[in-house]
Amino acid sequence: MAPPAEGQAGGAFPHAVTAAAPPLRWRDRETYKTLFVHPWTYTAGAVILALLNIALLAATGKAWGVTTSLAYWGSWAWEALGGDPHRWAYFAEVKPAFNAPGFNLLKDAGSLTNLGIVAGALLSVLLAGQFRVKRLKSRRQIAAAVLGGLVMGLGARIAFGCNIGDLFTAVPSMSLHGWVFMVSIFLGAMAGSKLLIKYFI
Repeated sequence: MAPPAEGQAGGAFPHAVTAAAPPLRWRDRETYKTLFVHPWTYTAGAVILALLNIALLAATGKAWGVTTSLAYWGSWAWEALGGDPHRWAYFAEVKPAFNAPGFNLLKDAGSLTNLGIVAGALLSVLLAGQFRVKRLKSRRQIAAAVLGGLVMGLGARIAFGCNIGDLFTAVPSMSLHGWVFMVSIFLGAMAGSKLLIKYFI
């Protein structure tokens, strides 16, 4: 029997073989993109934040807060430079836990959650492949960042909390100061935005 001519099918199988598609990389899978790349819905974010806040309250006896621990960090830094923050009225009257013997970063639940937020944010952008180092464009932008940070830090201490402790945690607790804070932060954001556009952008 003569062999089949070139280009003809021979026997039951054709000579042409279709190459198999390469397997998807784990970063290209839709499940991975849904969890780590695409933004979550506001509803999903709200539910997860609420559950985490409940878990934090159950584990530590305190609801979520951020800026009080940042005040601790600054005070510990000042103490390392030779200062004595333990004599400050704020820690003597408002936050006496700071003056408790042996109190440090590892014994402050707020400090641990703050470190977790920073680590989680870094891990999130790394998993999404969106980590970027951006250069500040001008001296005005630097001045705006420094001044804004100082003003927000001062405001958080005067108000005894930020938008986390005084809003996210206070409003579900049906605390009146949370609603007052909500109105005030909107008015402050409007005024701050106008100043930012006028003088720094």
